[in-house]
Amino acid sequence: MIRVELPHHLRMLADVQGKVELELEGPVTQRSVLDALEVSYPVLSGAIRDHATGQRRPFLRFYACGRDLTHEAPDSPLPEAVASGAESFLIVGAIAGG
Repeated sequence: MIRVELPHHLRMLADVQGKVELELEGPVTQRSVLDALEVSYPVLSGAIRDHATGQRRPFLRFYACGRDLTHEAPDSPLPEAVASGAESFLIVGAIAGG
């Protein structure tokens, strides 16, 4: 069981409270987690990754186990603590301003 924490605006869009739990088969990677998330919550399709390019949307970042994984390859394995469900995969809304 993979646990995913979403920022408030994505939780509201998906109509979920708290953490989302996903069942995954195969390697646990950013891509597999996001694919499973979009299958379970189709309304999130295109909100986290661009439909055409599959690239992460601006102002969203990915974290796990205290590490910024935003610029890691999408098919790199996530930390074992995430794969085992001990730690959450975090999707965080970045803040910008001037």
